[in-house]
Amino acid sequence: MPLALLALAVSAFGIGTTEFVMMGLLPNVADDLGTSVPTAGYLVSAYAIGVVVGAPLLTALGSRIPRKRMLVLLMALFTVGNLASALAPTFGLLIAGRVLAGLPHGAFFGVGAVVAARLVTEDRRARAVATMFLGLTIANIVGVPVATLLGQHLGWRATFLVVAAIGVIAMASLARLVPQVADENHGGLRQELGALRNRQVVLGLLTAVFGFAGVFAVYSYLASMMTEVTGLGESSVTVVLALFGIGMTLGALIAGPLTDRALRPTLYGSLAALAAVLVVFDFTVHVKWAALATVVVLGAVGFMTTTPLQMLVMNKAQHAPTLASASNHSAFNLANAGGAWLGGVAIAAGWGWTSPTLVGAGLAVVGLAIAVIAGLTDRAPAAESRVVASSESTPKLSEVG
Repeated sequence: MPLALLALAVSAFGIGTTEFVMMGLLPNVADDLGTSVPTAGYLVSAYAIGVVVGAPLLTALGSRIPRKRMLVLLMALFTVGNLASALAPTFGLLIAGRVLAGLPHGAFFGVGAVVAARLVTEDRRARAVATMFLGLTIANIVGVPVATLLGQHLGWRATFLVVAAIGVIAMASLARLVPQVADENHGGLRQELGALRNRQVVLGLLTAVFGFAGVFAVYSYLASMMTEVTGLGESSVTVVLALFGIGMTLGALIAGPLTDRALRPTLYGSLAALAAVLVVFDFTVHVKWAALATVVVLGAVGFMTTTPLQMLVMNKAQHAPTLASASNHSAFNLANAGGAWLGGVAIAAGWGWTSPTLVGAGLAVVGLAIAVIAGLTDRAPAAESRVVASSESTPKLSEVG
């Protein structure tokens, strides 16, 4: 694999760390800024809002900027957002900093996925995209736990200063290792928007919204399930989240080669497996060793859906894959918010701490149904299912001197 993928993975590591670390720092932030933990929870939503808004907006604004330059600019905005968060004197300004840090998230992964796919031969494109996403999964194993401990011992501001430093390293890596893509076919904003009118792209985005919501219906309440139902101590929660991250990494490693071989079957299989594992979790959550094993499997099958979904929308967008690819991350964040909300509704209704597992299974089934309908109605020839239109052959890459 090209070294450029390492630069993309380092960037993804920083993005993944800042996205998820806030969940473990909420009590520290609340105490320091004189607010309650539930109110501090708006900081999680603020980042998600930034992702949902920023993915299509920044991708559209940068539709004519060379992709390498766009990646560096997006990581610069990410770095500024985290630096602003670290220095925010008030809760309101911290909210603004979190929105700013979230704005480039979806656009970066959208542009990065297209660049990653163009760095390798056609039969290895899904593996290249999955390699970039490994940075996101490893962030859940290493970045988030370490950053949480750092924030607890040195203050939450130190965490965001470190993430900002990672952003600077990522910018340097992107500038040095990512090659210029020669003769790019920039169709401009109109062509990018036109790709979103493709029915297969829309169905792919809907699959992401419902299917991935099944993961976050459970993940959002995983800590509470493990302490309230499984009987683990609060000190074990970090280990549980790391196990979920290990599962995510395994899922990314498995999904790449499978997606290169058979995209839609990989998507169908991962969504079906996700629904099944969520149902099983409703039973295994009561036994410690079984619950921990299921957490790993849940992380794996849940994240296995991301690579085929990313490749699907890129493939079907054809001549303008960047905006569709970025919009996929808006869909994932809508899934995060929607899944967490529905899981919370089930708990508030008195159905018990384990009820989000069945809610999540239902959402995964809906996602699978949409994916199957999309497959049955897809009349495009197999040759057209390759990422970046067949008329636009893979360009020659000139390394930056």
